[in-house]
Amino acid sequence: MTQVETLPKHIAIIMDGNGRWAKARGLPRFKGHQEGAESVSVITEECARRKIQQLTLYAFSTENWKRPKREVSFVMRLLQRYLVN
Repeated sequence: MTQVETLPKHIAIIMDGNGRWAKARGLPRFKGHQEGAESVSVITEECARRKIQQLTLYAFSTENWKRPKREVSFVMRLLQRYLVN
């Protein structure tokens, strides 16, 4: 897909599996969240470059509130940092 006519107008991403990704690599869960946020940053820039009109990110489900408070706080800080920038 390189021609503008073939690009979608809307892309939706469900951000899931960052903790499992980290665990599979012997890394702490927070590292998975960091890598996921960085990936979204790259995707966001690319969507803007390609003039994708809408990008939807499903980043935090109601079930995520049941995670340890420290992990939830970390994810909230990540979201805040990336949304502001």
